Amino acid sequence: MLLLTGAAVQNGAAAAGGPYLTAPTAAAVLCGPALVVRGLPWFVAPALATAATGLWGWPLLPLLLIALFDLAARRRTAVAVGCCVIVLAASTAAPTAVSLWRPQQYGAGLFLLLAVVGGLWMGNRRRLVEALNSQVEHLRIERELREQAARSAERSRLAAEMHDVLAHRLSLIALHTGVLATRADTLPGPVAERLALLRTASTEALADLRDVLGALHEPHSTTGQDVPAPVLRDVRELIEQARDAGQQVDLHVSGRPEQAPAAHRLALYRLIQEGLTNARKHAAGAPVRVRLDYGPPATLVEIVNAPGRSAEHTAPSGFGLVGLSERVRALGGHLNVGPQGAGSWRLAARIPQPAHLEQNGTGT
Repeated sequence: MLLLTGAAVQNGAAAAGGPYLTAPTAAAVLCGPALVVRGLPWFVAPALATAATGLWGWPLLPLLLIALFDLAARRRTAVAVGCCVIVLAASTAAPTAVSLWRPQQYGAGLFLLLAVVGGLWMGNRRRLVEALNSQVEHLRIERELREQAARSAERSRLAAEMHDVLAHRLSLIALHTGVLATRADTLPGPVAERLALLRTASTEALADLRDVLGALHEPHSTTGQDVPAPVLRDVRELIEQARDAGQQVDLHVSGRPEQAPAAHRLALYRLIQEGLTNARKHAAGAPVRVRLDYGPPATLVEIVNAPGRSAEHTAPSGFGLVGLSERVRALGGHLNVGPQGAGSWRLAARIPQPAHLEQNGTGT
């Protein structure tokens, strides 16, 4: 803007015959800052540029073009066109030396038209970019909310499953200690006291467990299309179901399921279920290799499928992996998902086992 203002001052001085202290140069010095100063009413700069150009002609035309460009970019096209009409009409009575109709009759009008059209294009482009940025931000926030909902749902599902497992085992402890307590008269006194204490502790622990974990269970969040995995179901049954459905699944197992905690076995079931489902959807007909290691020192699972074709008429992908990642992270492990080799896909998780289980498994 400083260069345009200087050019307008120079043109005004040249049109006046040399001196710089003239009305056109003063108008140029006044219009230039008005075009860039923030806080002024929007009509001040266009009005000054229109009046100055209408009175002193082409020397101040560059400043008017900037004003017209800004008006058109801000969707004030009618005002910009009105300014053009006023300037061209006033220029008919201006001296020939500064008239916009000389030396080319339609040259100045073409410049005015280009300024308006350029402003319209730039304004539309700027609004389009802002709309696209807003849409991208909206999609990003929506995805983050959906991921948070998936993590929350997975934590609630994990709490419900652990509630079912631990409640069953604590109920067994309370039941057997209760049966033994009925024969307390045949047992030594210290043993009978310990049985009573054990029964009381197991009953209280069961009540606390139901209060803490049961509150996280959402009975209305499960639909017919989202049935939770059976508690502590053997993964071999899941593999057999996949084979019966036509999948080529190669299973390698190390250790015994009893070596892994119940929470780890539940996570294994869900991970293998998700891995086989993704293989059916995105690599139909491709062989799948499943490797399990119940540990210790850690529970490991790896599902690798070879490249294949995508199945037709599949449901859109959801946030199953996001929920599983949250489940594995809650158990202290980490989940890796991504391509491997020539088009293969790998899903692997490692969940460290508690120290006492590792010691029992190694015999120390």
